[in-house]
Amino acid sequence: MKVRAQIAMVFHLDKCIGCHTCSVACKNIWTDRPGAEYMWWNNVETKPGTGYPTKWEDQETYRGGWKRSNGRLKLRAQDKVSALLKLFYDPNQPGLDDYYEPWTYRYSDLFDAPEGDDQPTARPVSLITGEYIDIEAGPNWDDDLSGSPVYAENDPNLDKLTEEERAQLFEIERVSMMYLPRICNHCANPSCVASCPSGALYKRGEDGIVLVNQEKCRGWRACISACPYKKVYYNWQTGKSEKCILCYPRLETGQAPACFHSCVGRIRYMGVLLVDADLIPEVMQVPDEGLVEAQRRALLDPYDEKVVSAALRAGISEEFIEAAQKSPVWKYVCEWKLALPLHIEYRTMPMLFYVPPLLPVMGKAIGKAYSNATEALFTSLEHSRLPIKYLASLFSAGNEEIIVAVMKKLMAVRYFKRAQELADVCADEVRKLLREADLSPEVAEEIYKMTALPTVYERYVLPPIQREEMMESFCDPDLCKGTAGVELVQLNRRSS
Repeated sequence: MKVRAQIAMVFHLDKCIGCHTCSVACKNIWTDRPGAEYMWWNNVETKPGTGYPTKWEDQETYRGGWKRSNGRLKLRAQDKVSALLKLFYDPNQPGLDDYYEPWTYRYSDLFDAPEGDDQPTARPVSLITGEYIDIEAGPNWDDDLSGSPVYAENDPNLDKLTEEERAQLFEIERVSMMYLPRICNHCANPSCVASCPSGALYKRGEDGIVLVNQEKCRGWRACISACPYKKVYYNWQTGKSEKCILCYPRLETGQAPACFHSCVGRIRYMGVLLVDADLIPEVMQVPDEGLVEAQRRALLDPYDEKVVSAALRAGISEEFIEAAQKSPVWKYVCEWKLALPLHIEYRTMPMLFYVPPLLPVMGKAIGKAYSNATEALFTSLEHSRLPIKYLASLFSAGNEEIIVAVMKKLMAVRYFKRAQELADVCADEVRKLLREADLSPEVAEEIYKMTALPTVYERYVLPPIQREEMMESFCDPDLCKGTAGVELVQLNRRSS
């Protein structure tokens, strides 16, 4: 057992209102500068939709993540031979057309226009070429299902749906959507780190945050191809790769990241998970349908005495272990089994988990009347507005049983609280739903409180990360802080 501490996150999609406040907060702090205009370390997508960059989930084109080959995990983006060739030309990298060409407006066209009968306008110009351009894409171009025939219907996750299911999903009377906020997953098995020819990307040993050393980066951009979530960006002005750093300067002072702090819907949770690093290669090689449970198996129980002892021997502080025991992420992912990883089939073992949205009552126009398909408070899962098969494609590598189990728990909690507050649901029906969802009334109440009434200290259980103190026993913090995690520093010192 090789225990590692990992900062992990949960996004509760039932509470996301799609306001993009998180995106604005991130951009104002980290990417509001030349060369980073099209970087959205935090973006919010509407699903169904093609996302940002366009169709990032199409790994037949982009070839990100890992694949199983002869009992081993291998990068889809490259091997030893192609890695050298792709330094000069990589056909699997997204281009500016897949993002958008950064632009500004020529305001002189507006202010200096001669007097006339027409209203002058400021035309958009490219920040790269300085020429006039026609804007045809952006980070949330298909927000709220705008342009559905162009964007939503081309969502790669719809490929597994039948023609009937696809047609039903886009009937105007029952059209449905969900918001999907995305940041870097800070994966436990990051393909971007493995692909970097210059070793610029690294995973901090003490908290698992994935960073890019700007001094080592040579702009080869192999990390962009290898990341299946396309959360590494190329700064066209500096010639360096950049990505979400999980606001680690804030974390080290006990503050939540900017996107977490600013979240209007309070959908974001952060805590510590203890991961068995020895199990990662094994659990990421199981068949797709078993990946979610396999990942949970690699997440260690922070209350287990053997785990605690192994964590202390690995140099994990008691404060980190205590934070792992109080972690809301541990509750959502392993205790309640409500939060699921996004596209676990990419086998990067993402450390960002999502609670899928509970689907609303389905209605349909019949003639001139609008009727509900069911008399129940919630529609049946078989007739959900976002098909279970679609959600399974996003969050469980196609395993529909996992999605059904999550939905039953979410629905049982809703009925349980409605029976308490409004008394319009039969007690026998509530007991039946709780039994089918494998929930006790006490756990249902706990889930409700963590979902609807958590304090900021319950949503963010942040351990004290005094990195300088941890590094002082191995090397000068001024020399080592920006280059490697604690574990690598220890190895370098022993080897020298």
